[in-house]
Amino acid sequence: MNKILLIIKREYISRVKKKSFLIMTVLGPILFSGLFIVPIWLATRGGDEKVIQVIDESGLFAEEFVSADNMTYVYVAEDLETAKSALAVNNVFGLLYIPEMTIEAPEGVKFYSTQNPGFGLKADLEKKIRERIENIKLINSGLNQEFLDGLKSHVAIQTVNLSDSGSESESSTGAATAVGYIGAFLIYFFIFLYGAQIMRGVIEEKTNRIIEVIIASVKPFHLMMGKIIGVGGVGLTQFLLWVALSSAIVTGITAVVSSDMTPEQIEAMQQVDQLSGMPSPQQSEAQAAIENSMGALGQINIPLVLSCFVFYFLAGYLFYGALFAAIGSAVDSDADSQQFMFPVTIPLIFSVVVLSAVINDPHGSLAFWLSLVPFTSPVIMMMRIPFDVPVWQIALSMVSMVGGFIFTTWLASRIYRVGIFMHGTKVNYKTLAKWFMMKS
Repeated sequence: MNKILLIIKREYISRVKKKSFLIMTVLGPILFSGLFIVPIWLATRGGDEKVIQVIDESGLFAEEFVSADNMTYVYVAEDLETAKSALAVNNVFGLLYIPEMTIEAPEGVKFYSTQNPGFGLKADLEKKIRERIENIKLINSGLNQEFLDGLKSHVAIQTVNLSDSGSESESSTGAATAVGYIGAFLIYFFIFLYGAQIMRGVIEEKTNRIIEVIIASVKPFHLMMGKIIGVGGVGLTQFLLWVALSSAIVTGITAVVSSDMTPEQIEAMQQVDQLSGMPSPQQSEAQAAIENSMGALGQINIPLVLSCFVFYFLAGYLFYGALFAAIGSAVDSDADSQQFMFPVTIPLIFSVVVLSAVINDPHGSLAFWLSLVPFTSPVIMMMRIPFDVPVWQIALSMVSMVGGFIFTTWLASRIYRVGIFMHGTKVNYKTLAKWFMMKS
């Protein structure tokens, strides 16, 4: 046991001290935050300032195109050919030409520009023309838009969970789906990342003949277990640091946003919230979305989700880590490992593929059995846990994972004890079977 602890300490400290670990620990939260912040920023910043001239020969759209944000519309009285020839000279992005038409046959509209317009601009122009024609038709029929809007109804179903004792608790399917997806993909990502590190570490030590010196004082099984647990500890440490740094980044951004609001605005917002129960005019849509998300998260058993995440993170990593170690001991390079990596990683990839089916029926037979199979359990069960999975199913899945880890460790150790001494041998599945059956 002491030898295993020494190997764990060596693997852990040697990797934590690497510059790559420190760099990724800092950059990880920043990159993950950027995946959410950058698309939102790009969507809200708009494009470059554009000037569009409009020739309306029909007279139906005299006041429809109003300048706003980064789009300026200018109505011109010139003929079409003169306006087209002056596009480049006047530094105008485009020319919208609306010929004589009737609302029954709105045809012949063209947009001239020196550059191919984006999809969003074309769709926006079509929407303005379509809505104007529809409004004219409504007026001619004696109806108005307010009447039609009153015919529409929005129905939102509130989900409530009933316990065995009869008590009720509000639930949120959207929040459960988001939490499940994040947990499942994180486990999938970490198993691949740190499992590959085990395999490459074994290959490197085997190629450099370092392992032959280590084996003189340590049994192959102890070496494999120490390496797997040590690298797993590095992964867990990095994940916890990512959580802490990400929380600090979110707190900092929230503080900056709050500092831009004056005390009068905050007080007015609170008064309106208390009186009407609705968001105040000063409150942005982003702030309202954040508050709704936090309220939905409050309906999920976060301590249970976090504790299960840590378990399946470690159990899934240990389960696959033993197999990755066995692969690393059997080959001499990363290129040779591909033939053995494929069958090992197929269950992981399959578990991600079927996540959509699990979301549609998180308590169905498919989700239940996949959450019991150790090869798919880490990803599938993390997807199901936010949906209030029965405790006995979680316990059964955990027992299955522990049993699976013991089995794969025993299986991998029989290959590992022979493979780490083999150099230059062409390895196939028949060779692995021979190593597995070989007596100590």
